Amino acid sequence: MITLLPDITERLDHIVGGLPALAPELVLIVAFVASILTGLFVDRLWRQSTFSVAIIGILLSALCSGFQLGNPDANGILFGMVSTHTFGQYMRILVAAVCLLFACFVRADPAFGAHRKKTADLYSILLAVQIGLNLMALASNWLMTFIAIEMVSIGSYLMVGYLAKDSRQTEAAMKYVLFGAVCSAVMLYGMSLLYGFTGNLDYTSDQHVHGLNNTSPLLVTMALLFVFTGVGFKLTFVPFHFWAPDVYQGAPTPVTAFLSTAPKIAGIALLANILYAWPADSFAYQHLRLMLVAAAVVTMLWGNVAALRQTDVKRMMAYSSIGHTGFLMMAVLAYSAGDHTVLLYYLAVYAMMNIGVFMLTGYIESRTGAVDVTQYRGLGKAMPLALVCFTLIMISLTGIPPTSGFVAKLLVFTAVFHDWQATGDIGMVVLLIVGALTTVISLFFYFKIPLHAFLKTADSEPEMKPLRYSILWLAVLLTVVVWVLGVFPNVLVG
Repeated sequence: MITLLPDITERLDHIVGGLPALAPELVLIVAFVASILTGLFVDRLWRQSTFSVAIIGILLSALCSGFQLGNPDANGILFGMVSTHTFGQYMRILVAAVCLLFACFVRADPAFGAHRKKTADLYSILLAVQIGLNLMALASNWLMTFIAIEMVSIGSYLMVGYLAKDSRQTEAAMKYVLFGAVCSAVMLYGMSLLYGFTGNLDYTSDQHVHGLNNTSPLLVTMALLFVFTGVGFKLTFVPFHFWAPDVYQGAPTPVTAFLSTAPKIAGIALLANILYAWPADSFAYQHLRLMLVAAAVVTMLWGNVAALRQTDVKRMMAYSSIGHTGFLMMAVLAYSAGDHTVLLYYLAVYAMMNIGVFMLTGYIESRTGAVDVTQYRGLGKAMPLALVCFTLIMISLTGIPPTSGFVAKLLVFTAVFHDWQATGDIGMVVLLIVGALTTVISLFFYFKIPLHAFLKTADSEPEMKPLRYSILWLAVLLTVVVWVLGVFPNVLVG
């Protein structure tokens, strides 16, 4: 025992020395504990106490991440399990922005306000999930990756089932939990195979890459497929997307908005970190790149074609989200280590567009009960501001100028084209063709809503329920930002 004391002291010193780099996560841990205490003891005196604690914790974590932007630590902390590089720090800020929007969305949503459980526990869950999302974006070790994904997954299961009060919502929660548990088990088995092949869990290390290069290609392929079952579950790329339409449709609208953005942002960051941690001439890199190209092509095609057949708005947007995952994977493939401008811009714009759409969907559903596209008939006259914003965001999602959605897709297409010129990879040409084709396809389902809202007449006047306008004004703000960033993209790109 005595001989182990110097080693223990050294390890503790290493852990303590790395804590300043994890200041955003430490702030979130403190906020998580505080939110539980306020939910138990203070909410009965001041109903907004837990919400206020959550907002303060999220803002402080983003502020800490902003202070660290000029001081990256790419060498790794916690024994190399986490790397606070510049790209990861930007992802922390973006995740914090999405969590902030989600908290405000929940605060304004009437279904959460009227439910007997209230929202205190949900804010605590959100803070815990944000810690997992941050670690997904910073992880440089397979074990930390698994822990981070499970933190996000468990919190997401609780969010989906939080308001379960009918069979559809219960089915959505159960399907999400069961499918997620299977994907986690398969992913863990794949990680154990990678450890067996390399004797190392740090996927950025030379030993790990060397071990993969010296292993049978068939075995490495099998292990990577197993691992990316779990990553694909969070990103909802084909063929790991089956849960998404049912869960997105059955979950509360704020939760649907969160699931379609935050885990994808962290998952894309994780994917980029893994892909560009490996040398471009290594077998693991080349094979993973090929797998991602194939998955991106199939995901874009399936997501957009399947969305054409949907009439439920949330289900249609679920397939739209799957299609956009293909574009996000294109952005990852076009991303080069050290130049993350295109990827960050696309992620930021995608998050604003998606959350804005679901805010408007939730607002319209709460006021009129409309959940199907056909039920939007004539709503353009009854709710002009909401439906105009809806149309403007749909234009951006399609990628029509002068919106930020157009700029984002243009940047991705340009980066992919330059990659093809530099490498001659035929997969990049396929991505360009499929990306352009699916952009045209998306026109036909995105414009279903403005078509019914403004060009078709309802059989009777819609019954409008009274509702606070806070969600609407937040959606209007996001709509304005989406269009302003299309005209002045240098605000983010710079």
